[in-house]
Amino acid sequence: MEGKEEDVNLGANKFPERQPIGTAAQTENKDYKEPPPAPFFEPGELKSWSFYRAGIAEFIATFLFLYITVLTVMGVKRSPNACASVGIQGIAWAFGGMIFALVYCTAGISGGHINPAVTFGLFLARKLSLTRALFYIVMQCLGAICGAGVVKGFQPGPYQANGGGANVVAHGYTKGSGLGAEIVGTFVLVYTVFSATDAKRSARDSHVPILAPLPIGFAVFLVHLATIPITGTGINPARSLGAAIIYNKGHAWNDHWIFWVGPFIGAALAALYHQIVIRAIPFKSKT
Repeated sequence: MEGKEEDVNLGANKFPERQPIGTAAQTENKDYKEPPPAPFFEPGELKSWSFYRAGIAEFIATFLFLYITVLTVMGVKRSPNACASVGIQGIAWAFGGMIFALVYCTAGISGGHINPAVTFGLFLARKLSLTRALFYIVMQCLGAICGAGVVKGFQPGPYQANGGGANVVAHGYTKGSGLGAEIVGTFVLVYTVFSATDAKRSARDSHVPILAPLPIGFAVFLVHLATIPITGTGINPARSLGAAIIYNKGHAWNDHWIFWVGPFIGAALAALYHQIVIRAIPFKSKT
């Protein structure tokens, strides 16, 4: 019996755990260094092809994003009843699904922002320079305008008759309600972006960079489900600007400031929360 017990113990310890699980994975020491903050202004970027390639990637991604999503909105608006179209759920899936696909495609080139609010939040966290941030925002807005313009070119009459996918505060809601919805919705999105792309998590969990587009796209989907009835869901100033410019009706501009101020406030709050509270970067001792 003693020999059998010894064999059992030997067998139990013959293949020890190589990969810690649960909380053990979080306490194990890792070779990780906080990446240095991006310079505020980096003129050397203007001489690099990768800088312009990243801007082009943002333009194309935002163009495709507006084309697919606004076309989906037009399909729902033109349908005779809710059962004849994909409905609000389908619109939310179009927005979230396109973000998932486009972030996956462009993350390795530009970071896959596709949203001035995301760019602004990452800039506040010193993840990119002011030069790159401004270039990205300009390219995103141009891409959005072109994407909405192509949709209108395909169906100019229905486009104008059905609102052009422009964001407005719905009847029954105040401007304050719309602003609050945009702030909270953008906070959810940008906080998810920070969490999904966190360099420390990437160093600890090898699967994080691969899966990053999935929670980001899913966050966009969930925010759209919640706020489409309130504002049509902006949380992306380029998306709101592109649709407003191409639609170009008075009521599309009445509340347009909400879709810039709200997302930028939400992005700033998310950046501060992640950097100061979650990562506690200002309180870390410099070695």
